[in-house]
Formats: sequence, C-alpha cells, structure tokens
Amino acid sequence: MKERLFREILPRVSKPARYAGGELNIIVKDWETCGTKMVLAFPDVYEIGMSHIGSRILYGLVNEQSRHVMERCYAPWPDMELLMRREDIPLYALESFQPLHRFEVVGFSLQYELAITNVLNMLDLGRIPVMAAERGENDPLVIGGGPVTFNPEPFAEFFDAFLIGEGEELLLEFLDSLERNRNLDRRSRLLKAAALDGVYVPALYRVEYADSQTIRAMQPLDPAAPLRVRKRLVKDLDQVYYPEKPLVPYMEIVHDRAVLEVMRGCQRGCRFCHAGIVYRPVRERSIAKLERQACQQIENSGYDEISLASLSTLDYSGIMRLVKDLVNTYGQRGIGVSLPSLRVDAFSIELANEVQKVRKTTLTLAPEAGTQRLRDVINKNVSETDLMQAVEAAFSSGWNAVKLYFMLGLPTEKQEDLDGILDLLDKVRSVGKRLSRRGVEIRASLAYFVPKAHTPFQWRPQNNLAEMDAKRSYLQKNKPKNVKFSFQDTATSMLEGVIARGDRRLGRVIYRAWQIGCKFDGWSEYFDFQKWQAAFTDCEIDPAFYTQRIRGYDEIFPWDFIDIGVSKDYLRKEDQRADLGQTTGDCRLDGCDDCGICPGFGVTLDIKEVG
Repeated sequence: MKERLFREILPRVSKPARYAGGELNIIVKDWETCGTKMVLAFPDVYEIGMSHIGSRILYGLVNEQSRHVMERCYAPWPDMELLMRREDIPLYALESFQPLHRFEVVGFSLQYELAITNVLNMLDLGRIPVMAAERGENDPLVIGGGPVTFNPEPFAEFFDAFLIGEGEELLLEFLDSLERNRNLDRRSRLLKAAALDGVYVPALYRVEYADSQTIRAMQPLDPAAPLRVRKRLVKDLDQVYYPEKPLVPYMEIVHDRAVLEVMRGCQRGCRFCHAGIVYRPVRERSIAKLERQACQQIENSGYDEISLASLSTLDYSGIMRLVKDLVNTYGQRGIGVSLPSLRVDAFSIELANEVQKVRKTTLTLAPEAGTQRLRDVINKNVSETDLMQAVEAAFSSGWNAVKLYFMLGLPTEKQEDLDGILDLLDKVRSVGKRLSRRGVEIRASLAYFVPKAHTPFQWRPQNNLAEMDAKRSYLQKNKPKNVKFSFQDTATSMLEGVIARGDRRLGRVIYRAWQIGCKFDGWSEYFDFQKWQAAFTDCEIDPAFYTQRIRGYDEIFPWDFIDIGVSKDYLRKEDQRADLGQTTGDCRLDGCDDCGICPGFGVTLDIKEVG
C-alpha cells in the first residue's frame, strides 16, 4: 500500500507531508516481536495533532520504555478522505502504514468536544465498526483519553474503554494487561482492564433516567466494575518520562518548537476553568531537569524556539531564573523563548521583557471580565489597576501589540460588565497612544462561557444563541476606535456546551450528525449547524435541556462516578461564593482551601527548590 500511496495518491492532495511519515526521530518497531500494538489517533489534522505535547509524551513513553508499539494517525483532510474512499484505501498509521483495523488498540486523544465526529469518521475510514456494541473479537479495542473524558458519557456508545487521568501513570499498565490476557475473549479482556484504577468500561454500566429526564441512577452490571473510577495522577514530574528526541515534521505545524512542560495543575481556582480543577494538584519540574530537557530537545531537533508550557506558566516558582538561564544559554544562537498568555501584573511584563531580548512577540493578557465585580464572581484575582500597570509597563518597554482575552455570558453578567470590557479596551488604547511613538495594535478575543463538568459552575445555565448574538452585536457596535475584535462562533459554543455536560443519550445525536455529513466541526469552513439541528430533531432531543437549565445541587450528573479528587461539596461552596462575590485565594500562598485533592491522593503541593 505504501508504494501505491506515494506514487498515485499523495501527489494529488494538498500538503502530502501530512500522510507520508518518515519524520526525524520517528520510531519504527518490529511488529512480529513487539507486545501490544496500539495506534494513537488524533481526531484533527496532522498540524494540530503533531503539536500536542501529551501525544509526544505517550509516543516516546510506549516506544522507548516498553516492548509495546505505538504508532500515529491523524484525521485526513477532506481531499485526502475523498481519494481514500474512492480508491478503497483504509486509514493507516504513519510508522508501518498498517491499516487501523490491524491494531489491537486504537486510542483517541480527546482534547475538544466537537472533535467527536472526526473520531467516528476515522473509525469508519479505518474499517472499524463505529459502535462499540457491533465490534467483534478481531476488531481493535477503541479507547479514549484526555480532558474531554472527564465526562465520557456522550461518547460511551463508541468506545470500549476510557483511560481517566494522566496517561504516563496508566497507559503502560493497560497495555500490559491486554498483552497478558491476549488469549481471552473481548469482554474478559475489558473486565481485566476495568480492575485497573482509572479505566472506565461503559458497557459494564447501566444508566437509569427519571421522569424529569435527569439521571436516577448509574449501576455497574458486573461486580468487577467499580462504583467510582478514580483518575490517575503523576506525583513527581522529575521522575516521569519526558521525550528527549521529539518528532520533527517535514512541514510547518501549529506549535513548531521545542516544548518544556514546567508544571501541571493550577492553584488559582478560576471557577469556569475545567483544566484548573481536573488537573489538580500543582506539581513542578525542577529547573535542573528542565534545563537538561531543553538541551536534549534542541540538540535532537534543530528547533529555534523553546516554549514553556503549563496551565499557568508564570506561577512556576522558578520562572524568572529559568527564563534568564535559557535566554543566556540559547539567545546568542538565535533560539528564542516563548510564554503563553501572561498574568495581568507587572511581574509578567518584567518577564516578557526578558524573553523579548531574543524575539519580539505579541503580548497576551487575560483579564477575562470587564468589571471587578464579575472578576470576583469568577475568582479571577486581578484588578483593573493590575491591568493598567501591566499595560503601561509593556508600552513603556517598547511593546506595540497587545491581545486581551475576555469571556461573554459568565454567570451573573450584566450590561455594565459588557460596558466594562469596552471601557477597559479604551483605557488600554489611550495608554498605548500616550506611550508609543509608533502606535499600537490592540486586539480583543472574546469567547462565550461554556459550563464544564467538575467545575464550580457546572450547575449554571449557558447563554442561548440569541443572547450570545445580542452581546456580540452590542460590542461590535460600540467598540473603541482602532481596536480589533475576534469572536468565538456562537453555534459551536452552544454545541460545545451541550456535549460538555451531556449524557449517553447524546450518542445517537452524534452518530446521526456524522451520518448526514458532520466532520471537522471545530473548523469554521466545515461546521454546519443546520445538520446538527437536524440531528437533534431526528433524535427528538432538545439541546436546551443540557444548556438552559439551572441545575439543582441534588441532581446526579453523568460524570459523578469519576473521582477527580476535588469534592463536589467544595465545588458547591465555590459556586455559592460566586453569588456572594467572594474570592478564594491561591492555596500555595494563602493556605489550603480544602478542595480535597491533596489528602485524597496522598500528595502535597509541589514547589521545587529554585535557589
């Protein structure tokens, strides 16, 4: 098949490097002597999947530290899919060019709710039955991992198992279990796997619904299935695997750089933030370890940029020393250091100026809301004074481009909060006009609030489409002069909200949407909201049930069976504090806020010694 692909197919598609494999540092193992054969399938295009740090980690972990094999597969762009279907070419892995149906495990990295139609499309292209119940003894086990699986129920019909939590801690155990039990039937293999902490097998559970359409109960169908599935957690980042030889593509990808994961978790407690809750507690890598990893990645890749990644990079206790060390070590070689969005404070600007010594970038700040009242509601512990001081410091230091992130539709949002966004942007513009001789570029990125599982706002309703559109129109009509706006799409925000807090009944809507042509729903050029509306109608399911209700504290949620370590009681108290406008401090600075994660998992907040 490989020869035919390279000779007849790839010359006819855009960006053929997406499908060619053979990248620098690729790992190809012997199929005849390896253990469990797994393909890691990323349900988006190559450029996005290759940029995902978690996939890089798991790829190296399995191939370098076990006898199992992990290969890669990405969603083909529609031009390639058309040729594959026309020429009867199954979806294949980039290392061995084996079709997906020949693997023992097909594992999907689920980073975004709307990628689910691509999952179904990839299974179909790989000649694997889309529905788990229709797979036979010789079909691969289809598993899912990633942040979306902290509410896996909307996808339960399509997956044989979900791995909940951090893959480095669980995946090798899972693959070992499959190899040990290779001679058992499919159900028995899944039962053995379900005995591992962090493994959820949907077919082993029955969900009962009340007359109100809410969940009455969720019960295991087999004694081997646990009542609650406990997430897996890496306790020491210095002791866990991290790739020294990253895959280097032959085409430009979204994040085409060396990546250092400086820490995991976030202690800031923003009440809308899913990742900030489910990835608790905070764990840091030591500076010594990070500097060794930087050296290894640069020497083995040829990259000219190092990205410092985490949910809250500037909260890393050694951030200033690390940045200075990296700039001093690599700056003269033209290798830059990049940071994600910065805290709204002067320290961020001091650090940004350090980074700017090598390469100038747009400064990105995230005030999230336009008024202090609403920032207190969401527990965003920054003030307008913080923002203006940061902006003044930035423009005084020679920055001439600033991007600010805001959210619309946050709980308790009022008209004055929208006006507050406009007022803040006008003040930023005025500061830039006063301090910059060349003029400044100010952009505002505005997303819509989506309530997520396991957050303090999981009980809250979401704005409907009319409310979202009205807010967008108002801001567009009144935006300050010379400020550029970009808005998240309202329909995709609504659909994300439906799936994020959905239950198993959404499976048939997702299946129907895929049947009538939905795919690449995260891409504006392919998202077709009318098809999704038709799917909801065909399945007689009202999406407003999942987005518009104020949910009671006694309601059983589809995701309640997953133990993330943070108690539901803590989340409820945080939701109540939001209504009172009360903030909760940073637990690393202000003491434990009793969320439950540290005693529940036997860990302590991890701050490496940086002196």
